[in-house]
Amino acid sequence: MHETPHCYRRNWCSVLIVLPLLLLIGCSPSADSSASEGGEAKQGAWSVDVGFLEFPTEASGPAQEHFLRGVGFLHSFGYKQAIREFQAAQELKPDFALAYWGEAFCYNHPLLPERDRESPSEVLAKLGATPQERASKAPSQKEKDFLAAAETLFGEGPSAERRIRYMEAMQAMHEAYPGDDEVATFYALSLLSAVGPMNDDTYRLAVEAGAIALDVFGRNPDHPGAAHYIIHAFDDPVHAPIALPAAERFDEIAAAVSHARHMPTHIFIQRGMWDRVSISNDSAYQAAVDLWEKGDRVADMVHAVDWGHYGDLQWGDREKALARRTTIESIVEMSDGAERAVSTEGLMWARQVVETEEWATRELDSETSAPVALATGISAVKTGDLALARRAAARLEELGNKEVNDRSTFQRGTGPAKVSHHEVMALIELFQGSSERAIEHLGKGVGVAKSMGPPRGSASPVKPVFELYGEVLLELGRADDAVDKFQASLQRTPNRPLSLLGLARSHEAAGNRPAAEASYSKLLDLWNGRNLPGVTEAKAYLEAGDT
Repeated sequence: MHETPHCYRRNWCSVLIVLPLLLLIGCSPSADSSASEGGEAKQGAWSVDVGFLEFPTEASGPAQEHFLRGVGFLHSFGYKQAIREFQAAQELKPDFALAYWGEAFCYNHPLLPERDRESPSEVLAKLGATPQERASKAPSQKEKDFLAAAETLFGEGPSAERRIRYMEAMQAMHEAYPGDDEVATFYALSLLSAVGPMNDDTYRLAVEAGAIALDVFGRNPDHPGAAHYIIHAFDDPVHAPIALPAAERFDEIAAAVSHARHMPTHIFIQRGMWDRVSISNDSAYQAAVDLWEKGDRVADMVHAVDWGHYGDLQWGDREKALARRTTIESIVEMSDGAERAVSTEGLMWARQVVETEEWATRELDSETSAPVALATGISAVKTGDLALARRAAARLEELGNKEVNDRSTFQRGTGPAKVSHHEVMALIELFQGSSERAIEHLGKGVGVAKSMGPPRGSASPVKPVFELYGEVLLELGRADDAVDKFQASLQRTPNRPLSLLGLARSHEAAGNRPAAEASYSKLLDLWNGRNLPGVTEAKAYLEAGDT
């Protein structure tokens, strides 16, 4: 594996205790990676615990060092750490235009809805009162161009339109400065940020972004932005194999950042590597805890606990999954009921119910989320409480009809709620003996799911509709059709245990013993050593075939 020297990239698991100190004092520049062949320091190059990058500016010395470290954190979405570095650069050099440029990008996630409209403008205003005054403090044309692109993104107009204009500005820079890795990587990110605003469901923008990032990664496997944006670009079941080398590398490049430790799991989920999903999010959670201070947002902690919980359940480690639910409850308490933590607690409860099939319900009201309503609705049907199931379906229909104006890249709108509504209605109809209506609802749910784009992250809805469709078809005695649905589910979510179990049962019902044995064997490989009902069933079937 390619290695670039830095303070603690290797064996980071053993130094979690000293991480806060390292974050405060930074790392020394690597002589190997910050020097030219002649041994002289290379202007703008810096090797830190957030990767290696070259970003020459008119600044030098400690101000430039803080700036480069800030850019490394920015590429890794380590925003709190990046703000600290950019502000340190500003203090040392008050007219350092790109230090303000960098900080301005630290208040909003480029792939999520705009959360903070004011802070970026306030940061730029510290540099100068007007765009013209700010531009006058950028000494080179390239720095002026970076600043002008930021002015476009943080200027007037709706967020979606500004993100498109920013992408266009970065495209112009990419054409003007070929071979510049910082221009290239920020352009790649702008393409990803424009996927939602441009309603691009063709993969065109994502693949273009990924190709640009791959080019940089090929030259510099320690570039945090290149590895990061490759993962985001190819985060779908079809393209995920392309991103696996970057995923394997990224948490080593930027071990100081919780988000960087978490990001590889986007690809691990797409590949069904459940042990890696669980373990990587353990690390991401620890990094977030080490950095957190009272008053900070809890998003990184919550995100790691959420995705780790999904990995635990797919891996068959239900004890660890329950421990994470205790963790999320403690985060709700320590954050005084932060909305992100509260909603994730409900999501994790719903996921646990659906994945373990240990049926349970919660009270429904006007605040009930789609995952909670879905888990309650499924459980109500399974336990014969149709009145509660109908109320859950009504709540899901209400959520599915809500108007959503979010056009960010990661948004899925009301799609999951609509799919969930059809899932609960299908089970109600099936319970009442109307198999045709049940199949009709499931068909509609599949249609909505396909319109939402490829699966990304944990299952959404918490019960994948192709999986439920297969279970219903199997119950109706349509084993061959059930095989098709379970195979479709596994194409969308590889190695998902409940889909493997359903596929094995369907092959068994269809009389295809070799295929059933293959699916049961895959399930045992995933859940090896687990004391779970599916394991008992698989072992019994395989042992019967040996006699």
